[in-house]
Amino acid sequence: MDHLEKLEAQSVYILREAYKHFDSLCMLWSIGKDSTVLLWLARKAFFGHVPFPLVHIDTSYKLPEMIQYRDRLALEYGLYMVVGQDEATLAAKDTFPDKLAAAAAAGTPLTLQEQAQARVDCCGKLKAGALKATLAGTGKRRRLNLQSGTYEDDPNTTPFTGVIVGARADEEGSRSKERYFSPRDKNNQWDVGDQPPEFWNQFKTDFAPGTHVRVHPLLDWTELNIWEYIQREAIPTVSLYYDQGDGTRYRSLGCGPCQKPIHSTSKNVADIIAELTSGSLRDVAERSGRMQDGKHGLEELRRQGYM
Repeated sequence: MDHLEKLEAQSVYILREAYKHFDSLCMLWSIGKDSTVLLWLARKAFFGHVPFPLVHIDTSYKLPEMIQYRDRLALEYGLYMVVGQDEATLAAKDTFPDKLAAAAAAGTPLTLQEQAQARVDCCGKLKAGALKATLAGTGKRRRLNLQSGTYEDDPNTTPFTGVIVGARADEEGSRSKERYFSPRDKNNQWDVGDQPPEFWNQFKTDFAPGTHVRVHPLLDWTELNIWEYIQREAIPTVSLYYDQGDGTRYRSLGCGPCQKPIHSTSKNVADIIAELTSGSLRDVAERSGRMQDGKHGLEELRRQGYM
């Protein structure tokens, strides 16, 4: 097998082990390139069918192309598609864009430090908090009706205790501390220093009752591996990853108000692979356009239960 085939086989194995060992299992789908590759691998692992729900946390600030892409693939693949959202925070206008607009209207614009904190607070509610409530079944879940193409209240409130995530160790510092099977406590909080050893492909899958487990089948993939696999498998991806003619594209996808594109003329997958192999991006962090990360921002959010 070549390197991509070995990565694929390992990921398929992890997915099947997760399905075997965890009764209440779901997979997070952020609509980005990594979790879409993960979705593709899940369909391969289970012969075209995904036997567990796909969960997307909608902050309401995702770019329209992302939501259109999500629903198109969910309908095409016949997915059990669940969407969670922090409706209370949105209704109270307790978000970064709302705070920014209110401060500007009052003539007291937020400082850069205040903006950074407001972004982290916003992510803590709309992402980490909404994810926790959706996984626990305490927040409203809306499920895609595959016949009508609309979302309806999902009566299933069973907590998901096994959660498959498309995190890669090379993407960002805190993710390099993960394991393939990474335990959280009952509140989905992550103790970075209390992770099981994983030597010689021996994985711990028996955990104490009440333990939440994040499963990371893509842990050893790199950004280049992801794009090479997308090219080999002809996996459909969001158009935002490609230059639309203005010399910019998104390298990592998040909420519209807290992300910015990079300067790049890559118009297709082959161009992106060439760009990555050229080394022109070696000094640019993959998530550098995700402004909420900041110094230790993402790790703090991940300790609270964010992806």
